[in-house]
Amino acid sequence: MPETGRLKQYTGWIDLDFVERERTPRKIIEMGIRHHLAGLSLSNTVILLEDLGVKRSRTAVHNWVHKADLQPEGGASPDRVAVDQKVIRINGEQYWLYTAVDPQTNRILHSRLFPTYTIAIGREFLSELTEKHAVTDALFLIDDAGDLIGSLRKEGLSYRVELHGHRNQVERVFREVERRTSSFSNSFSHVDPATAESWLQAHAFWWNQWLS
Repeated sequence: MPETGRLKQYTGWIDLDFVERERTPRKIIEMGIRHHLAGLSLSNTVILLEDLGVKRSRTAVHNWVHKADLQPEGGASPDRVAVDQKVIRINGEQYWLYTAVDPQTNRILHSRLFPTYTIAIGREFLSELTEKHAVTDALFLIDDAGDLIGSLRKEGLSYRVELHGHRNQVERVFREVERRTSSFSNSFSHVDPATAESWLQAHAFWWNQWLS
């Protein structure tokens, strides 16, 4: 269940320009987005809104989340970056969620979903990460995954294989992602990969706001 007291502190952190034609008040839309990303299922979010006198469908709440186009902000300059991958199932097929975390703050720096894991995919993820954040001089903390090691070498980035310590921070983030997708048996059904990635990035955005 979401931490209601903390959620009430958040105001105005979601850009709601997309709701110009929505008949739902902006405060209600923001509340629906926040509570869904914080842990409520779509069905329970709908029940919450009904308790407030606003009747909306699960599809409406789902669309609010994706129209908001939320994703982690750029501009960080951490000394260390923990990077890992996790398998996400979409319609029975495996995809790989790449995530970079600042282990000092637990903030998610970048998150992307890919259909496979290769050195080329790792380099694409790292290239996007370095465009968003000042991490070219950071020490990357990874497990012994060969594709990550190869992609870091190709990009000329410093790394250290670390199975514990600071890497526990990225494992904590992945455990939270797993918790949030547990109702789907750690998988998404009846959605395309782009929609699943949009939700995962929105959750990463919420995670960072929750830490503020």
